[in-house]
Amino acid sequence: MIIEEQIQETISHLYDEKKYDHLKIIKSLAKGVFRPMQPVDFKDVALSISKEQGKDLVQLIEQNKLRNIVEFGTSFGISTLFLAQGVMATGGHVITTELIESKALKAIKNFKDAGVSELIEVRIGDALETLKNHSEPVDLLLLDGWKSLYLPLFQMLENNFHENTMVYVDNADMVETQVFLNVVSQNAIYQLQPKFEGKAVVITIKK
Repeated sequence: MIIEEQIQETISHLYDEKKYDHLKIIKSLAKGVFRPMQPVDFKDVALSISKEQGKDLVQLIEQNKLRNIVEFGTSFGISTLFLAQGVMATGGHVITTELIESKALKAIKNFKDAGVSELIEVRIGDALETLKNHSEPVDLLLLDGWKSLYLPLFQMLENNFHENTMVYVDNADMVETQVFLNVVSQNAIYQLQPKFEGKAVVITIKK
């Protein structure tokens, strides 16, 4: 129970800090006036899932006994902490990857504060490289990073999917994500279930 309390305290603290995200996002978006947006433009922004989504992920992991979790887009680790909370109940582990080193280092500190460092492996760099030789089965893939990478990452990890694999797609209502979901929906083996009024989509394999 002590670890559960540590996780909750860390998550609450991170959501308190996130209250200022909208101001940081406005500053970040201003940079896109003169050039295309880049991940580094959001190095100070959490860009995290909601608390409701976090609780949903924990429930998803526990109810389906998911153990091998891969996350694309660590940021400061809010979503990763929810994933860790889930795998505490299933005996699993989380591999998470983050492009921006400063974000990854903050996340690592947050995992230590929450007492769950041993459940999480953080890989820093381009996810197409850090996950390139992934050989374990993927029970849950959380896509919550740069949207243009959703499709190549999905395709790269597809060989690691099995009949009970779930893919949780955040920001499903964004244009680039819609393009990705449209491609996936063309494959008859996949089933797409919208959640949170279309903000998220869970992809499962038809049985």
